[in-house]
Amino acid sequence: MRTNSSDFYLHDTFIQIWKKGSVEQYSPVPYLGTLANCMVWVLYGVPWVTSDSTLVVTINGSGTVIELVYIAFFIFFCSDRRKRIRMLAVLALEVAFISIVNSLVLTLVHTHSQRSRIAGIIGILFNIPMYAAPLSVMKLMIQSKSVEYMPFFLSLASFANGVCWSVSAFLRLDLFILVGSFLGFAQLILYATYYKSTKEQATVRRAQEGLSL
Repeated sequence: MRTNSSDFYLHDTFIQIWKKGSVEQYSPVPYLGTLANCMVWVLYGVPWVTSDSTLVVTINGSGTVIELVYIAFFIFFCSDRRKRIRMLAVLALEVAFISIVNSLVLTLVHTHSQRSRIAGIIGILFNIPMYAAPLSVMKLMIQSKSVEYMPFFLSLASFANGVCWSVSAFLRLDLFILVGSFLGFAQLILYATYYKSTKEQATVRRAQEGLSL
């Protein structure tokens, strides 16, 4: 699960998008993946599925709202009509899936333990796109040898988030909340690797802009 600190650290990315008036090569995949993950964990934490999980519902409910705002912002500044349509289609599928799962869990499963187990397994499966979504950005980072499209504080927050939730899961003995933080650590390694080359690219770009003037 992603904490609100991870969501708020994304604001630097969207400030850049707002200034440039375009999403450029920024990918919407991490936001769609995180939204799906947050919605599943809200389902896991609601009282009729898992008792005493107010913190899970609160954090992931807030994350759901924040991610929806980010996605709306991304769609607004996206000039590619096909990409906007794909994003809306994925968003509709995510909402439909959560609604169907919620209905099936309520009508077909009648004990908290079984409901919690089913929602927890689905939550673990949905952790994969959330933590794997940055791989698309990491691939771009490796190809361009630039960290421009991978905000440092987002990577740091993702890693710290994994550590915090892992500790919480151990304390509560909740295996479904226990998620890995290896991709967050990998992002930090890549950031350190390509940070210098990014500064060099920025210097060359400014020099070229100066010559063009």
